[in-house]
Amino acid sequence: MGGRLLTLIGSFVVFCALVAAAGCGGLGESKGSPYNGGSLAPVPSGTGGGTQQPPTNAGDKYAAVGTNPFVTTSYDPLSTFAVDVDTASYDILRRDVNLGMLPQPASVRLEEYVNDFSYDYPAPTAADPNPFTISLGAAAGVFDRGTALLRVGIRAFEPPPAEKRPTNLVFLVDVSGSMHSDDKLPLVQRILRDTLEILAPTDTVSIVSYAGDTQVRLEPTPVSQSARIVTVIDGLNAAGSTAGAAGLTLAYQQAHAAYIEGGINHILLCTDGDFNVGPATTDQLLAIVKQERDSGVTLTALGFGIGNLNDQMMEAISDAGNGVYGMISNPTQADRYASERMLSTLVHVANNMKVQVQFNASRVAAYRLLGYEDRAVADSDFRNDKVDGGEVGAGHHVTALYELVLTGTAIPTPTGAPDVLEGPPVTGLPPDVPVAADDVVRVSVRYQAIGEANDAPAHEVAVGLPAAALGANLAAADADLRWAASVAAFAEILKQSPFADRNALPVIEAVAAEQAGRDADRAEFAQLFAKAKPLLAATAP
Repeated sequence: MGGRLLTLIGSFVVFCALVAAAGCGGLGESKGSPYNGGSLAPVPSGTGGGTQQPPTNAGDKYAAVGTNPFVTTSYDPLSTFAVDVDTASYDILRRDVNLGMLPQPASVRLEEYVNDFSYDYPAPTAADPNPFTISLGAAAGVFDRGTALLRVGIRAFEPPPAEKRPTNLVFLVDVSGSMHSDDKLPLVQRILRDTLEILAPTDTVSIVSYAGDTQVRLEPTPVSQSARIVTVIDGLNAAGSTAGAAGLTLAYQQAHAAYIEGGINHILLCTDGDFNVGPATTDQLLAIVKQERDSGVTLTALGFGIGNLNDQMMEAISDAGNGVYGMISNPTQADRYASERMLSTLVHVANNMKVQVQFNASRVAAYRLLGYEDRAVADSDFRNDKVDGGEVGAGHHVTALYELVLTGTAIPTPTGAPDVLEGPPVTGLPPDVPVAADDVVRVSVRYQAIGEANDAPAHEVAVGLPAAALGANLAAADADLRWAASVAAFAEILKQSPFADRNALPVIEAVAAEQAGRDADRAEFAQLFAKAKPLLAATAP
């Protein structure tokens, strides 16, 4: 992705919206904040006495996910992946750019950039047969290399807060010495206090801490005793080494001790991921989480700080624990996470969701999925409900983009691009309903309903997209498609994808300016882009 999108330039309102967004204070910390003068920038780690060193992300641990190749439709007409609603990768962009640096390329997971934003997809209602809607869109002539763009959008049902199921929540807090800085443990405590405001008085909270050893700081306690809970939260201090695996085990014990049949049973792990005592490898930690996954206790990891963030581990255990991985870097973000995202993290509306896209070979010669590299599912496993998919929370938006090579056009092969997957047709593909002759694709979504037994048959719904939906260019597409395309192009540039094109930067900037007034998240993106632009210029080849 990342083509020049030149047809957009003449149609966008230029920078007045960006200027207006820069002047608004909707995302800034309130005056008088002790955090970094009230700015959005996080407070660097190591704010104790002595000479303060400039923050650096060099010590963070990431696993590069690579870049998906083009696949010829004659070779394999199916593309299958598990949904992903993590946001940590975009959270890391926010942290790093606000500290004056670009994120490490290996930290960029394109789908997490795109899925950080809300979209105006039709909202499902309680009367709909499925707890989500599917919205398809497309535009032709998007890139200077002559490809098209397909958008698969999913919007989950958002039940009223009053319908939230009873909740048993365990706070698992890293209080090791590495958490001793203003951008770590104080932000953890802030989120924990804020979370009490969204829980019901009858919900229960437990607190487990771990450093060189582990400790139950608070046994399951009703939220109605909030003063007692806050006292424990405020009493957390950071010191010592990090026995993370032992902490996980103890947290699961507390979750089971207060387990609510038919309720929400969840562990919120708050850490920088610096485990150094006992079992500490990702595989060892995954073994613990996977063993507990089927018990009905889910787990989310929230990352904090910079310089030793173990992103690779936290993404893996959140996915295995059917949770949502995020990263917190400043007080405003901590407050917004608790008020806007905590419930969607806790309240699932669909489990084990997988998407399979079937392309019409008479219309699409090849395709490339943008992102989801570490969420790929074998085509033959789409209907194998023992193969894990992704969990979708209340109100979540899931977006996937495909770059399409329409029949009669050449497949782009930029320098360094992965080899095109082509050859004799793949055998053993699952039987499926053929794509309608007039359609470009047929998109199927498979999921398990909340409250049904783990071995209950999954539900499946499918929709098609008529070829007539391919617009002349991206300028004629809806605002959501233009936004998602621009954010994805930016992510490709940051991750140094072989399909990236820095010539797209003016168009990304124009889209950011045009849509900055839609909501606070888009306004913040415009600000982040303005800060990242000179950093990118300094690294231009």
